[in-house]
Amino acid sequence: MPAIGIRSRALVLLNELKSLSNPKAVEGMAHYGINPENTLGVSIPTIRAMAKRAGKNHELAAELWASKIHGARILASMVDEPKRVTEEQMECWVRDFDSWDVCDQVCMNLFEDTPFAYQKAVQRSARDIETTNAVSCYHLMEVNALKLSTLKPL
Repeated sequence: MPAIGIRSRALVLLNELKSLSNPKAVEGMAHYGINPENTLGVSIPTIRAMAKRAGKNHELAAELWASKIHGARILASMVDEPKRVTEEQMECWVRDFDSWDVCDQVCMNLFEDTPFAYQKAVQRSARDIETTNAVSCYHLMEVNALKLSTLKPL
């Protein structure tokens, strides 16, 4: 049996997310300031389980991100490969942030593990920031990078 292509894998995951849609959860998320547009209301633990099953794949992450679906973008941050992320990808994804939780998840699941997380955090904090989400994202990376740099070996 031939291997399933990236686009097909993305479609399977997107259909799974859609099948788990929970309008009541979307209402609750909106109450906490999460943008309800393109949001399905799938829980983070469920998305994490999907990511674990899907495995790491940079191309799959790109397909999921391109869907513009809230949960798929969080899933993309969990399946992407930090060493393959480019600075251009980071800038593009930051411009796409439309909700604080996507910003937080992408920074914590992916961006802070890239080779240039600290450098990007410093660059962003030193220039005009286009969005509040970008500030939050790069601030999270900077804080985590600083924490790691101050840890003493055991």
